[in-house]
Amino acid sequence: MEDFNAPARKNDHIELAFQSQLSEMSIDRRFSYEPLLSAHPTATTLQPFLFLGKTFQLPCWVSSMTGGTAIANTINHRLAKVCGHYGFGMGLGSCRSLLYSDEYLADFAVRKIMGYEVPLFANLGIAQLEKSLAENNIIPILEMVKKLEADGLIIHINPLQEWLQPEGDTISVAPLLTIQRFMEQTDIPLIVKEVGQGMGKESLRALLQLPLVAIDFAAYGGTNFAQVELLRSKSAQQTTYANLAKVGHTAPEMVDFSNELVVELGDKVQCKQLIISGGIKNFLDGYYLTEKATLPAIYGQASTFLTYAQQSYEAIHQYIETQQKGLALAKCFLKVR
Repeated sequence: MEDFNAPARKNDHIELAFQSQLSEMSIDRRFSYEPLLSAHPTATTLQPFLFLGKTFQLPCWVSSMTGGTAIANTINHRLAKVCGHYGFGMGLGSCRSLLYSDEYLADFAVRKIMGYEVPLFANLGIAQLEKSLAENNIIPILEMVKKLEADGLIIHINPLQEWLQPEGDTISVAPLLTIQRFMEQTDIPLIVKEVGQGMGKESLRALLQLPLVAIDFAAYGGTNFAQVELLRSKSAQQTTYANLAKVGHTAPEMVDFSNELVVELGDKVQCKQLIISGGIKNFLDGYYLTEKATLPAIYGQASTFLTYAQQSYEAIHQYIETQQKGLALAKCFLKVR
C-alpha cells in the first residue's frame, strides 16, 4: 500500500532532526527500555485490580481537594465524573465544615456522580478527631461519612500546618494515640495521610502495624501545606519559620522506607496498601513508584488534577486519557531498575 504521507513525514524528520539531539545527561535511568519483548498496548493491557475493596481500572487516585467555594463545587464534580468514567478513586478535601452544618454539603456530595463501583473517602484533620474524642462524641463524624455515602475516612496528619496556620488548632495528643483511640470506637475504614511533607520511617513503622486500609504518603515535592500557611502569614512568621517547610521526605524515599519495613516487620504488617502521592508529575513517576513498591500501590495527584479540572471537564477527561495510554505503553516496554 502506497504511503501518501511519506514525503511530508520525511521533510519533518529532516527539519526536526537537529532539534531532537538529546544529551546523555537527560536519560531517565529509572527504567530499562525493552523494545523487543512486547507489541503495542491493546484495550486489555491494563487489567482491573482490587484496591480499597473495589475494582480499579487505573492505578490513580484524586488526592483530597477542597470545598466551600463555587469553583470547588465545580472541580469536585468534574473530578468525580472522570473517576467514575475511568475507574479510579477519590479522596475529598477536608470535610470539617460538615460536622457543624450542611451548608457546603453539595460541594462534597459526589457519590451519585462518580457511581458506587469506585471508592470515595471523606477527610478530616487529626485535630478534629482529637477534639471529638475529648468530647466523647464521634457521632457527627460517623454521620458525616454516612451522609456522603463514603467508603471510609481519610485522617490527615498536619502538625506543622496547624502550627503555622494563623487560625490553626493545637494538637495536644500524639496523633498515633488519637488514631488508635478512634479505631477502638469504630470499624470505619481509615486512610492516614500527611499534607505535603511526608513521613519518616518511624511514623511509617507505627502506621504499618495498624489495621488501616491504606497509607497516603502526601510526600515532599507536591503541594506543601506548611508552605501554604507560611504564605498566608505575617512577614515575621515567614522569616522565622521559612526553613520549617523544607523538611520532610520524598515519595521515592518513603517507598524505600516502606519496602524496608515490610521486611523488618514481617507478619506484624497490618496495613497492606499504599497511595503514593507527593511530587507525582506524570504517569512515568506513578508507574515507577507503584512498580517499585513491595505493597500493592496506586499513585495520587492533587495539583495536576486541579489544574485541568479548573479548565473544563473535557480538559481533565483528556488528561486522564493520556495517563491511561501512557501507563499501558510503560507496562509494555519499561522495566523498573
